[in-house]
Amino acid sequence: MSSLREPHLGPIVGHTTHRSCRLWIRAFDSADRKADLADDRRTIGVLTVMAENDQDLPLDRRPVFYFRLRREYDRTGTFNLGVDQSLGGQGQPFPLKPDTTYRIRMGTMSVDDPLPNEEDLDGALVAKRLPAPDVWQPEFDRLAPETSEAIFRTFKSPAAVDTTLSFLLGSCRYPGILFQERESDQIFGPMLSEARGRDGRGPARFALMMGDQIYADVLNRLLPVGRADTFEEFQERYHTAWGSAAMRRLLRHLPSYMMLDDHEIEDNWTQDRVRHEPGRGLYLHAIRAYLSYQWSHGPRTWEGPIYYKFECNGYPFFVLDTRSQRYTDDDDKSLNDNHLLGRPALDPREPSQLNRLLAWLTEQKQQRGAAPKFIITASVFVPNDVGTTKSDAKKLKDDSWPAFPETRRALLQHIVAGDIQNVVFLSGDIHCTNVASMAFSGSPAAQALRAVSITSSAFYWPFPFADGNPADYVHDSTDRRTPDTFDVSGDGRIKMDYKAWNFSQEDNFCRIDVDQARHRLVVQAFDWKGERVKKEDLDGQKQDLISELDLAEW
Repeated sequence: MSSLREPHLGPIVGHTTHRSCRLWIRAFDSADRKADLADDRRTIGVLTVMAENDQDLPLDRRPVFYFRLRREYDRTGTFNLGVDQSLGGQGQPFPLKPDTTYRIRMGTMSVDDPLPNEEDLDGALVAKRLPAPDVWQPEFDRLAPETSEAIFRTFKSPAAVDTTLSFLLGSCRYPGILFQERESDQIFGPMLSEARGRDGRGPARFALMMGDQIYADVLNRLLPVGRADTFEEFQERYHTAWGSAAMRRLLRHLPSYMMLDDHEIEDNWTQDRVRHEPGRGLYLHAIRAYLSYQWSHGPRTWEGPIYYKFECNGYPFFVLDTRSQRYTDDDDKSLNDNHLLGRPALDPREPSQLNRLLAWLTEQKQQRGAAPKFIITASVFVPNDVGTTKSDAKKLKDDSWPAFPETRRALLQHIVAGDIQNVVFLSGDIHCTNVASMAFSGSPAAQALRAVSITSSAFYWPFPFADGNPADYVHDSTDRRTPDTFDVSGDGRIKMDYKAWNFSQEDNFCRIDVDQARHRLVVQAFDWKGERVKKEDLDGQKQDLISELDLAEW
């Protein structure tokens, strides 16, 4: 007798709007053997809406939907509630209301698949072989909430621009070794508490996870121990991360937006390695796993690329892919032909990631004026490593923006020439939280611009002695000990400098509050206990790590 099973992993609350929410799960079939999935078994996802704004829906008003969990995506799949119809185009989408809380449950079922692997059935044919979706409604009540239930709140209508917005930010979850595995999961409990609102602070709308959600190379890419180089090993990394108790609970209750960084593939990865084995095979395994476990529940902004954009409560976000499109192979002795966001487009009808980013900035200025424009870049925009201020040879070895001056110059030139106000860079990667304020010089218009950078890292990194020392990063680009003034115009006329402060190596996540009334951002860092990270001076005086970043009025 068939029955619904609880998802193997998930649900994950993904890309959310005022009228939709993308929900993800993974199924498990008893005939599967790790990455060797039974080819004669097909898995189907089943979803229902249980409640709206804490009011249980009557059984006859609970819609039920089928959706695909494909083997080629490791039995994972998503249902975009509010937009998608049931499998095969049956029925109507379930309409979602803006700024409304919904409770849903998801389950899976398996069916025999006698067809050869090279054949596929479209959704309509699959649906014809299944019972009416409503037949499963009584089954949902017996599924365990902690493994089948998600609760989310839709965003406000785009017409209702908020004067405030709160969201969470973080990156880099080292999986730990042996007893450390439990420690690596601890911070996600306080993140959920913070997302729900506490100590007088309101709820957060979503979380940004900016890379290194898994460590495919637990020790180092040069060491074979703990290094993933088969799909089964990448699969294991995601199952461990997504299956840990606190992380799973957080992902069931808060919309999460993700982007890969190097450790989803291999330490300091550049796309040049794809041309040669074993880099090509490694990348194909890594990107297949990333598409299945992270990209699939995010926005589908463009066909093909994994970078994307979204907005929340009237504030725009552009999530860059600074890893899978970076190239450094053209000249081993020059910085000028390094490309962080893909090679420059040769035809305007074939825009690069950089082209799309610049167009997006112009569009946001036209539509929203000086309202903050958030650019998520896993690699830190500023501050830079002290070593990169010494020579171009040092910059060439860097893993972040200093190694790609032409990409940085094109972006900053566009900001200055377009008079684009209040650009906010959000980053991770370096295991050292900080904030930075940028200043432009060379013209009155440039001097009036405001831009800031916020870095939140790491969720868990038990080796602070290995990297992330605050002294390794420039604090003041005009300091003669660490000169790091950037030539924006290329001729010395327009320049960018920055100051960075509130550094901390302590494991943390950050909460960002947008405050239009005071035209500023408030950044608060919290540790694995949910307490504010504190700075301690030589006299033993401690102070909460809270940063207030002034922006131009909007």
